[in-house]
Amino acid sequence: MTVKAGIVGWPVTHSLSPVLHGYWLKKYGIDGAFEKVGAEPGQFETVIAKLRDQGFIGVNVTVPHKESAFALADKVDAAAKAAGAANLLIFGPGHIEGRNTDTYGLARSLEESIGALKGDTAVLLGAGGAARGAVLALEAAGAGTIHILNRDGSRAQNLAAALTPNVNARLVPGTLTDWKNVAPGAALLVNSTSAGMTGNPPLDLDLSALPQSAAVCDIVYKPLETQLLKDAAARGHKTIDGLGMLMHQAVPSFEAFFGKRPQVDAGLRAALEGALYGR
Repeated sequence: MTVKAGIVGWPVTHSLSPVLHGYWLKKYGIDGAFEKVGAEPGQFETVIAKLRDQGFIGVNVTVPHKESAFALADKVDAAAKAAGAANLLIFGPGHIEGRNTDTYGLARSLEESIGALKGDTAVLLGAGGAARGAVLALEAAGAGTIHILNRDGSRAQNLAAALTPNVNARLVPGTLTDWKNVAPGAALLVNSTSAGMTGNPPLDLDLSALPQSAAVCDIVYKPLETQLLKDAAARGHKTIDGLGMLMHQAVPSFEAFFGKRPQVDAGLRAALEGALYGR
């Protein structure tokens, strides 16, 4: 019998998850299906109930429903609890399990690209939902200090206060005006905002204060090379695009849905780049 899973969000038409999971389903010869499912704001619980009735084994969850998914789950894993958000729901008999694989995805992408941070300083731009998982990922990657910079400094302060009990790294909240002061000591810059995403204005950030040895990561993958990454590459920085996080965060989801631990490989990246560029 075909195992059914999907991705729920609004809008959801842009999602690459069906391409990603479809690649693995074909590669491993699994009888499964992965569908895009739209859920307008306020309709999330109704949509989830319908999918359970239709025999779905579970779903990934994307914006703007990750906090709703967390609230809907009967039990959650440690990553979801720490982030206050779930991007994976597993439908069990009489219960829903919520997990957060975003943290794992970013941590693995960073490890694959630059190795462990070994107590180094990281600067994180943003204080929204994506930033929560990014803080936990930076901790997992070995950051000793994480500067959280946001246009609204109070949001950065609230995020630092909420996550400090869950991490060993030192969390230092601030505003974007603090950038030039903290950049010289950074080994890694991570953008967790939507600035630079297709349809949004680019991130206006002067990278001249960043050490040449520092890496720059953008979790955005549409476009694959944001203006931030172009500017960083022009200055000789190691750059990390958002496709790595996308691929790695899907690994535990695929295993939960279809019972096989998949491998992230060059073929998967080529398939996703082909979907992005219409090839």
